[in-house]
Amino acid sequence: MDLGLKGKVALISGSSRGIGLATAAAFLAEGCDVILTGRSQERLAQVASELVRRGPTQARTHTYAGDLTDERVRQNLWAWLQDETGRLDILVNNLGGSLGGGVLETSAQEWQVTFQLNLWTALELSRQAVPWLRRQGGGAILFVSSIWGRESGGKAAYNAAKAAQISLSKSLARELAAENIRVNSVAPGSILFPGGSWQRRLEEDPAGIERFVQQEIPAGRFGRPAEVADVIVFLASERASWVRGACVPVDGAQSRSNI
Repeated sequence: MDLGLKGKVALISGSSRGIGLATAAAFLAEGCDVILTGRSQERLAQVASELVRRGPTQARTHTYAGDLTDERVRQNLWAWLQDETGRLDILVNNLGGSLGGGVLETSAQEWQVTFQLNLWTALELSRQAVPWLRRQGGGAILFVSSIWGRESGGKAAYNAAKAAQISLSKSLARELAAENIRVNSVAPGSILFPGGSWQRRLEEDPAGIERFVQQEIPAGRFGRPAEVADVIVFLASERASWVRGACVPVDGAQSRSNI
């Protein structure tokens, strides 16, 4: 299926590994120029080379290194983008992370950092992206949330931040619907990739993780980053033109919510 994305420009926060990297690869395969972001320029250069080797395409990768939780880094991003591509059609808010544990044991700083990683940075990037999308006559904003934003589970601060992210996505979708700017979120379940938290846990306790998979994931395995990326790319395309304000679980039936 041709998703009609050739020539579009997609910016993906946190795209040096995992879901972000897989999403970059999927957009490149559709003919999009992709903005890769991460804290290490060296790592981004390696990722860009890997993507070119993985699937040669006329589309281009661009790299922007810096900590996007820093306001100055975000401000510089938009000036850089004007010189680099001059346009933006798609924003994928993939940056995230989890700290702390239960509500009472998580420190104030851990709450603040978790919300900065998952919510505040995504909010500011989205607000700043809107004028760019308006200039193109429309576009798409995607939030990579979690099944733990749809129902209780995971660490308390992460659970709360991801729930807020889904709420933000819905509110923004309603505000921008008339301008042909489509906003949606995806809610991945447990996704396995090199360098990720599940890979680390698997190495530390293979038997315990095997039990977790059998008890908690009806499909009987971890999800793959590419399986989430394919849903993100579809939602960013005009093929999903009437999907707005939705949160789509991508979890192998792991979550238990009816809605």
